[in-house]
Amino acid sequence: MAKIITPSEKLVLDFLAIAQTYQSNFELIKVLKSRTYKIANANVLVRASSEGNRRYFFGLNYLCAEEMANLENPFIAFICGSVERTIIIPAKVFFKYLPQISHDRNGEYKINIDRNLNIVLAGRGNRLDCSSYINNWGLLLSPPRQADSKPTSVEESLHSIIQGRLLEIGNIRGFETFCPDKSRVFNDKPLKEIATLERCPELQFSKYELLRQIDVLWFKPKGSYYVPQYAFEVELSTGVWSGVGRMSTLIDYETVPLYIISNDKRLYNKVISANEYSARYHFIDNESLGELYAAEKSLKELRFEIGL
Repeated sequence: MAKIITPSEKLVLDFLAIAQTYQSNFELIKVLKSRTYKIANANVLVRASSEGNRRYFFGLNYLCAEEMANLENPFIAFICGSVERTIIIPAKVFFKYLPQISHDRNGEYKINIDRNLNIVLAGRGNRLDCSSYINNWGLLLSPPRQADSKPTSVEESLHSIIQGRLLEIGNIRGFETFCPDKSRVFNDKPLKEIATLERCPELQFSKYELLRQIDVLWFKPKGSYYVPQYAFEVELSTGVWSGVGRMSTLIDYETVPLYIISNDKRLYNKVISANEYSARYHFIDNESLGELYAAEKSLKELRFEIGL
């Protein structure tokens, strides 16, 4: 039985057909849940809305927006009823206006685009002029690049995003946090500034050279030393999962759970089944971690709002 293609899906296919005429090399970015494509040197989140009466409506989850903001050369393509009416806007330009777009407590932004293809903002008659972004394929295919920056893959960016989210969750819960990747950036902030510990604490029953390389660690202070509480490794590649071996240095700390963050449950089961300490390891998929991160931040904001 042939799959039924929705009007929105048809618009996306039309968009990709045009992209292929400009650039033969494009692909779906599979490590992201959102419908994001690598087109030339840009990463493009594609959103489609079928023909409306007066406006076109799009939803954008906060987590998806955050992931796009942390990618290199991110764009959003809003297809408004037809590929001939597509707004191709640099994501970082658009995200500056997110505070002026309504959203629910779950972090879902409600984006409206009027018949003139301008984005509706808060306030009577307030609009983001998108005239320069309508069908602007040239901007998409030749995105600006920092002269002194080296290209960053989507996997590297997502790795930093997950590390940043783990550090933020640990901080919210009152742990002391450590991350070895000082130069990586999350939400325009170096991970070293998000982590509360500049140097990894040394532990009596752990090999320090391995311990200080673990992607994220949470500690509790106890007198003049630190007690490990949780350990996390982010595994996005399909190669050797070296993080499993690094976390084994904490095996003697029996109360410390060891977490693998990945979207490949099949490979996780294969790797862990061969480990004699398999019961100590736990799997969390990227999406679930993102939902936990959003819930932790939302709860923190709510507590601040009500003063409790």
